[in-house]
Amino acid sequence: MTSKASKTAETGKAGPHAEARAGVQPAEIVREYGPFPGSDKVAGVTHDGQRVWAALGAQLIAFDPHSGEPTRTLDVACDAGTAFDGKHLYQIADSRIDKIDPVTGGVVASIPAPGHGSDSGLTWAEGSLWVGEYRDRKIHQVNPETGAVVRTIESNRFVTGVTWVDGELWHGTWEGDESEIRRIDAQTGAVLERLEMPSGVGVSGLESDGADLFYCGGGGSGKVRAVRRPKAARV
Repeated sequence: MTSKASKTAETGKAGPHAEARAGVQPAEIVREYGPFPGSDKVAGVTHDGQRVWAALGAQLIAFDPHSGEPTRTLDVACDAGTAFDGKHLYQIADSRIDKIDPVTGGVVASIPAPGHGSDSGLTWAEGSLWVGEYRDRKIHQVNPETGAVVRTIESNRFVTGVTWVDGELWHGTWEGDESEIRRIDAQTGAVLERLEMPSGVGVSGLESDGADLFYCGGGGSGKVRAVRRPKAARV
């Protein structure tokens, strides 16, 4: 998903009270999709402007978010985050990120993933890939041609999905039975807003549709969930 990302943010770390000050509200789940045939997990999601793509481990599946019906299936390795740059899909597969032609399913290029296999979320914004590094609680801005890390933002929770929308950086978290969608300051990593998922409902991938919804991978549930993006976040 192409979004407007801050170009001036620098590596930073959230202060100890940043999370306590953040606005908290229940996540509003408006729809669920899946489970999908032949898979019991969703490892990453993206949105291409019309369809939602879900990474199912050995297949990328595209579905219509209005009908819920699958429209495309690509047989590719897809272990974690997924992104779309307006033309190509990007997919974390083990310790690399593959650039995929969505028409043929062919891998046209690959770069090393910054977490060397511990990567999670993935999104595209303003010419860069943004990659979550799960247990290290980091988000990396990555050169999509070389894999070089341009800069790093630190979080204070495991990162399980990343998206930019309207200049806002959001990421998913999942620790134990607790999972959230968080808006963070791209300069400091401070938590600005938290959407709490119901207990036991995880977020294993995250992408905005560029408007009112987030699409969230549901891990071992095999589902994708649409979550309302709060209006307050746009102020």
